[in-house]
Amino acid sequence: MLLAIAVALLIAQGVSAALIYRAQAERREAALVSAAAFRLTGGEGRDRPGPIARGERMGLRVGASSPQFAGEARDTRAEIALADILTREGVAFDRVVVLDRPLARDAYARDWLARNHDRVVRRMHEPPSELVVAALRRTDGQWLSARVVVPPGERRLLRSLLLQALFTYAVLIGAVALVLRRITRPLAALTRRMERFAGTRDGSEPLAVEGPDDVRRLIAAHNALETRIATLLDEKDVMLGAIGHDLKTPLAALRVRIENVEDDAERGKMAATIEDINRSLDDILSLARVGRPSDPLEPTELGALAAAVVEEYEDQGKPVTIAEGPRIVLHARATWLRRGLRNLIDNALRYGQRARVSLVREGGMAVIRIEDDGPGIPADEIVRMLEPFTRLEGSRNSATGGAGLGLTLARAVAEQHGGALRLANRRDGTGLIASVSLPLV
Repeated sequence: MLLAIAVALLIAQGVSAALIYRAQAERREAALVSAAAFRLTGGEGRDRPGPIARGERMGLRVGASSPQFAGEARDTRAEIALADILTREGVAFDRVVVLDRPLARDAYARDWLARNHDRVVRRMHEPPSELVVAALRRTDGQWLSARVVVPPGERRLLRSLLLQALFTYAVLIGAVALVLRRITRPLAALTRRMERFAGTRDGSEPLAVEGPDDVRRLIAAHNALETRIATLLDEKDVMLGAIGHDLKTPLAALRVRIENVEDDAERGKMAATIEDINRSLDDILSLARVGRPSDPLEPTELGALAAAVVEEYEDQGKPVTIAEGPRIVLHARATWLRRGLRNLIDNALRYGQRARVSLVREGGMAVIRIEDDGPGIPADEIVRMLEPFTRLEGSRNSATGGAGLGLTLARAVAEQHGGALRLANRRDGTGLIASVSLPLV
């Protein structure tokens, strides 16, 4: 923002300086044309064939030819102005010529400057380098010409304008920078606080209220919002704990009572049902708490974590393998990552018979992939499968897949770490790839 304002101010100062310089140049040109017209009207009709120097003025010259050199450009705008002045003064002529000429190219002017150098320098502070040659052709065919020295103050004027523009620009930029700093510093602190709160949900230390009135009100409102959100999350955790306790206690009692059932098959079905309820309850409570974990971030070696999870399945004789991968360490909540990884492996085993785990580094992300050999998921159903309680098979039976919270919980764990879970069918159509991407920074 400051850069944009600085560029805008610089452009404005440049345009202002250019307009002032142009106005000064036009006034200078008008003054030179007026001086040339004055000399032409004052000397019209008098022949002065030789060089005449009076003070810092060059005399008039009368000749049969135009003073214009071959290929020398004419100043048409100045010619129009000169013709207008001469007409108003009643001077008879049939043509005018105005030329901007380096003084060094004009022999007459060089001789004049050589004779009057000290006097000219005392008045102009430096030798002139340019002059204006104005000439009119009289009705008798003779050319009357006058030479007017251009004061060498143009460079000083340009330098003065540039210095003024730069000084004004610096003052304005300094003032704008101070104002913007007063506004943006508390806004930057608010942004950092919101990013931190999004990850920790910790509103115990309110942000300092500072800055302009509007920003102060915004920060105060944010602090109140943080406090309210943190309070609601605390109340939710307490409520979930109570619900979990209230539901699991009778389930435990039921588990004890079914031991009195004599029919082994019936008792097994009852135990499986209670286990399904317990598992679904655990998933629901975990999904509710994943947004506000209690365990802190700690350095975690992803390869070792994934290998430990795979080893659990290998010990059970399940077809789960892991490929060699790079050593990647990042700050994570290992307990939650293991939970999410187990859910993805369970999903692969349930629908794809086997699971292959790999870890790769892609740009600034660490990617854990779980591949299976199952039928995959229809492309138009992939996004929906990440939603809670969503399954391709409509029942909630554990024999056919459970309550439909495994992928949702794995996605929540990935997002908790600033990453994402993506599902994609393999190109050969023989399985599904679940990719957990986690930022390395």
